[in-house]
Amino acid sequence: MTSPMTSPTAGRRAILSGSLFEERIGYARAVVDGDWVHVSGTTGFDYTTMTISDDVVEQAEQCLRNIGAALAEAGCGFADVVRVRYLLPDRADFEPCWPVLRGCFGEVRPAATMMVCGLADPRMRIEIEVYARRPAGREPEAQDPRGQDPRGQDPRA
Repeated sequence: MTSPMTSPTAGRRAILSGSLFEERIGYARAVVDGDWVHVSGTTGFDYTTMTISDDVVEQAEQCLRNIGAALAEAGCGFADVVRVRYLLPDRADFEPCWPVLRGCFGEVRPAATMMVCGLADPRMRIEIEVYARRPAGREPEAQDPRGQDPRGQDPRA
């Protein structure tokens, strides 16, 4: 994640992940506005390779890695999430994802909504959107956590 953009609004910046969708559609992975971080609906694409798994649980894990990277660049993490929305084309795919979602949000207990709806690409089986509030005075992390799993653990360990 690089390329923060300057906005005419003081204290507001965009965080880009490198997704082709951001460029083609014209949006940012996340927007930091003061202490608030708004993370766009994020799917299970690996943005470095622009590939996506067929497995919904693997997609959920990748969604959370992508979201975790945006939150870290914004100076916060999953513990700061106050709202999460889950979007799935097939309601039967939601329950298999619960253990992964609980791994990120089980202690945090953000307000949550799950909606069944169509997604932009038929390969997408889950999309996750979050809102977080940065702790006062917390600076963005210097390192990119994309090599870590959604619980912050290095998968190579």
